[in-house]
Amino acid sequence: MNEEFLVNFTPQETRIALLQGGIVQELHIERSASRGIVGNVYLGRVVRVLPGMQSAFIDIGLERTAFLHVADIREPRGNGAAGEISRPIEKILSEGQNLIVQALKDPIGSKGARLSTQISIAGRLLVYLPQERHIGVSQRIEGEAEREQLRAMLQQLVPADEPGGFIVRTMAEKAGEEALANDIAYLRKLWAEVRGAAASARPPALLYEDLTLGQRLLRDLVTPETTRIVVDSRENFQKLSAFAADYMPQLAPLIEHYTGERPLFDQHGVEDEIQKALARRVELKSGGYLIIDQTEAMTTIDVNTGGFVGQRNFDDTVFKTNLEAAQTIARQLRLRNLGGIILLDFIDMESEEHKAAVLAELNKALARDHTRMTVNGFTALGLVEMTRKRTRESLAHVLCEPCPTCGGRGEVKTARTMCYEVLRELLREARQFDAREYRVLAAPAVIDLFLDEESAALAMLSGFIGKPISLQAESGYTQEQFDIVLM
Repeated sequence: MNEEFLVNFTPQETRIALLQGGIVQELHIERSASRGIVGNVYLGRVVRVLPGMQSAFIDIGLERTAFLHVADIREPRGNGAAGEISRPIEKILSEGQNLIVQALKDPIGSKGARLSTQISIAGRLLVYLPQERHIGVSQRIEGEAEREQLRAMLQQLVPADEPGGFIVRTMAEKAGEEALANDIAYLRKLWAEVRGAAASARPPALLYEDLTLGQRLLRDLVTPETTRIVVDSRENFQKLSAFAADYMPQLAPLIEHYTGERPLFDQHGVEDEIQKALARRVELKSGGYLIIDQTEAMTTIDVNTGGFVGQRNFDDTVFKTNLEAAQTIARQLRLRNLGGIILLDFIDMESEEHKAAVLAELNKALARDHTRMTVNGFTALGLVEMTRKRTRESLAHVLCEPCPTCGGRGEVKTARTMCYEVLRELLREARQFDAREYRVLAAPAVIDLFLDEESAALAMLSGFIGKPISLQAESGYTQEQFDIVLM
């Protein structure tokens, strides 16, 4: 199926939508304010060596010095490969020394970034290890014959006398020699530029920054089915075209500049799809619907018939709804980038033939998703269990945060429940403090209930404690928020 990418650039954010057959299938978002430094390569300067901790602090130009542990230092062996350090750190590093390092972890809180001297640079199909001579294959490529074939292909493409090693990425599972050779050339060129920059730079200096989302689109996301890449920013169109011309010339003709008056994402209905992808309920064309709940432990998807009534009987209705749901579920998993454990609760079906057909439809729809997944059959409870690898944050986690009112529960206590909590708290306060008057500050809905249906309960409590109770509505309070002021 032909696919195209729409790329929307603003100074604060880059958004990419993958369309297949004109329908949005995936969304990728990167914000300038939250770009990390993992993968970046720096020319750093050793600020302090701590023999007691077998670590060192390295200035790489950030607010806080970064941390380098002896376990993350590699030194060349005699055969040109790199091995773990057996010497103490004070014998390897000295204050003021310049060092090429790569960020392993972003700074968090009061902790600085964590570094390594073992550099690795990811390409589209390969990871380049400039200090190694090892050739490896990702463990996720499980077929032994294919692993050996890829290893042999790579050994032919990499002369034994040339420095550097490679690891074959999962994306290279079906790659041919030409694609691997292009990736090798791209990575060697990149590393040559890093070394050239290090030779002339003064520490601290950034030598290599991991690619932007737009560049990673060209490196990781484009497939042979991609027909065009539409970019709505002239400046970034020129940058991506130059990047493609330098490193991936075969992709340069696919890049187009969008000059229309209407925003690119509006033109193709992407903004509407983003809003729908944040909703809990997903409508099916047949009249049925899905309910998608994303929790810390897992994601659950419940299928319902809604207003759909089949032409023949109820079994027919259920079967057709489940078939449509299977296709929609596969798309929603990609669109929302849901990962981890996923439980699918299809409408109960009596027929084993219908169950098999729905499972087959689900697997067929999931086959278009490049993310690694496992799908199990129907359990004894009629659920389908599956997993989808977490490759990045889900769309909801990128764009949303937990509701400050309900704390992510998805529901709030009723006004009546809050009235009774207020009454109990008033009784506690009256037993502890002898005030002239007690004033209740609460949300308007709670105050309205005290003035109407719960007025008798409030009057009874006031008589019991022997003190007046006044009410004050606070429009800024959430329904679960209240205060009792002693007057």
